[in-house]
Amino acid sequence: MKYKRRDFLKNSTLFIGAMGTSVSGSIANTIQVPPDPEPEFLNEELYLWSDKSENNGQNQNYRPKIRIYYPTVRHRNVNSKYAAVLICPGGGYNVQAPHEGQPFAQLFAMNGIVGVVLTYRVNPDRYPGAYADACRAMRILREKAEKYNIDPTKLGIMGFSAGGHLASTVATQPDLYKDPQDDLADRISARPDRLMLGYPVISFIDDFAHSGSARSLLGDDPDPSLMQQLSNNRQVTEKNPPAFIFHTADDKGVPVQNSLTFTEACLQHNVPVELHIYPKGEHGVGMALNDPSLRSWTGLLIDWLRPWALE
Repeated sequence: MKYKRRDFLKNSTLFIGAMGTSVSGSIANTIQVPPDPEPEFLNEELYLWSDKSENNGQNQNYRPKIRIYYPTVRHRNVNSKYAAVLICPGGGYNVQAPHEGQPFAQLFAMNGIVGVVLTYRVNPDRYPGAYADACRAMRILREKAEKYNIDPTKLGIMGFSAGGHLASTVATQPDLYKDPQDDLADRISARPDRLMLGYPVISFIDDFAHSGSARSLLGDDPDPSLMQQLSNNRQVTEKNPPAFIFHTADDKGVPVQNSLTFTEACLQHNVPVELHIYPKGEHGVGMALNDPSLRSWTGLLIDWLRPWALE
């Protein structure tokens, strides 16, 4: 798919540079930014697979699990269900960045949304390990929605960098692989209702592909057809959930073209999408709380979520 800048600018919901940062004053009093980590936000931790399962992976530091953070007291309403967001930290499918997990779960909790941090399998575990973990987590949250006071029709997924690749794979292809050990796979959908991406890896085959993530996920000699299958700009359909995307134009780690082509694919299939591109910023900035030119992006995210999550 060729990216046509003129058509993209004509049809997209696009915020670039100063336009993105100019809103920071208007949201300063509406978004609550989490303070230093507070353990009381963590309400439950749940392993995804049984103790003896081979799906626990080869790296003990990344045994698949979810950590659930509930809304703070002032947002709790016993008469209504919460929206929830499953968060996939980045790390090139080699590690998982802490600053892309818990802080965002706390951010959601402080704004009336259940935040759930996913720990998924990484290198040397290959595909479909991480994908099976993410899908299993989505299904568990829906299956236990009553217990967790979650609305099963309001379950989003969010990912950063390689975690963005994982999140976008689940969003575009929720039935690509069903793990034999996932007893929920045949009766509960893993398809998210909203998709949020921070400087995501999207493609494994285009000029702007992130070869490091592809190698960690698929090995040194991957099947070309699988490389194409997991290039998620090519897998968007009209069934995709609405998406929110954040990137910086000069990202040296994961080129911004990953976000641009995914946005273009959403537009081609009439999928609602909101894209925010800031002119400068290193890869992996997370909340960017110490960068005045970038930190408005989390307020834009909460503003985008609010009509869906808190209606």
